[in-house]
Amino acid sequence: CKETTAFKSIKQSVKSLNRQIERLEESMEQKIEEHEPELYHRLKTIPGIGVKTAVFLIVITNGFKQFESSKQVSSYLGLSPSVRTSGSSVRGQSRITKSGNSHIRNLLFLSSFTASKYNPACKSLYERITQKGKSKKLALIAVANKLLKQAFAIAKSGKSYDAEYISVLRGH
Repeated sequence: CKETTAFKSIKQSVKSLNRQIERLEESMEQKIEEHEPELYHRLKTIPGIGVKTAVFLIVITNGFKQFESSKQVSSYLGLSPSVRTSGSSVRGQSRITKSGNSHIRNLLFLSSFTASKYNPACKSLYERITQKGKSKKLALIAVANKLLKQAFAIAKSGKSYDAEYISVLRGH
């Protein structure tokens, strides 16, 4: 009898916390709509970037205002690769630095699943990496980094996502 009472209490607490989280996320979205509406809507045009990811990218990077390059953003969020070495003989496998905010890295990683299917640039990157025999996880991390680069470009250019932009640059 005590276990069921404790279980019900915990279940109610979790439900209450989930409602609070929902309200806070809605509040964040409203604040972003007030202060950065253009950037918010442009970021959501990127295939793979949803509401939560767009909101968190704007909040965590302050609208990309303090960054001059996508490499700086990638490093700030902990998505940049780091090579593990020790002297001249030990060469470890490259990994991401994981130095930044883990929540936004997780959102970008989850976004990479959708982007690897519906975002043309991300899809070709994913296929190129997996065809080389690399792991799917490594390819998804690369796609997450690509999404971050696209978000940075959109933030700095003031333009919405355009799937044809790359082919125009290459002359196709």
